[in-house]
Amino acid sequence: MVAGGAGAGDGAAERAVSAQTLIFALFGDQVLGREVAVATGGVITVLGRLGVGEHATRATIARMSGRGLLRPVRRGRQVFLALTPRADAVLRDGRHRLEADIVLGDWDGRWTLLAFSVPESRRADRHALRTRLSWRGFGPLRSGLWVSPADTDVSRELGELDLLEHCEVFRAEAALWTDPARIVREAWDLPVLAAGYRRFLQRWSGGCPVPSDALSRRTLLTAEWLLLIRQDPRLPGTVLPADWPGVPAQDLFRALHRQLAAPARELAEDVLATVAIPQ
Repeated sequence: MVAGGAGAGDGAAERAVSAQTLIFALFGDQVLGREVAVATGGVITVLGRLGVGEHATRATIARMSGRGLLRPVRRGRQVFLALTPRADAVLRDGRHRLEADIVLGDWDGRWTLLAFSVPESRRADRHALRTRLSWRGFGPLRSGLWVSPADTDVSRELGELDLLEHCEVFRAEAALWTDPARIVREAWDLPVLAAGYRRFLQRWSGGCPVPSDALSRRTLLTAEWLLLIRQDPRLPGTVLPADWPGVPAQDLFRALHRQLAAPARELAEDVLATVAIPQ
């Protein structure tokens, strides 16, 4: 499932954008915090302009509804889509990530270390733990030992997975011959991250075609940026290369995001029919 459409090009980043990511980007921009539900037909129209067919969009909506991310709201014969509390929390976390700097400032040199030992009988929970740790900015330093340069509290995630008794958390700093830059190189794949930011810069600086209308362009811009930053642990500048491409990429994203805000909202008012829903 890809985001394409007229004038959208076929870059590597674009091929990775799923319909669900596009829907999240659209709802995060146009629905979050407004207490409204959006007509299904409008969502189909926006994704259609991004190269996602109606059948694929409807199938994605059905899956998201089944997973408790979207709630259908009927008004006569028309179906609208509202955010569930779970989706609202996901999108608020995404908005926080969009607003945060990708380079961690004022680092005190200390690391959060999380050690875990999860029984083989709970393999699915172990996989879920790794996924959530990655999302919260941790990287695997050794088997069963993950690190983050931020003072990150993951007790909620551990509690939801019922893994508090299987994990230990420490705050520590590197000592003697241990080089923080080497920790970063071992826990995260910096070349892959850097390549993603360079592709983003090339694509959105005019090196590749993008959708022509403001709503589609802002939706795709946001979706592609979210895919990038969900892999970025927000590392301190002191352990990153001096020419780290994430910084100019974020500057470009923020400039385009602001530039597209008003015209995208104006077009959304025409394309996305809404109804108020009770708080």
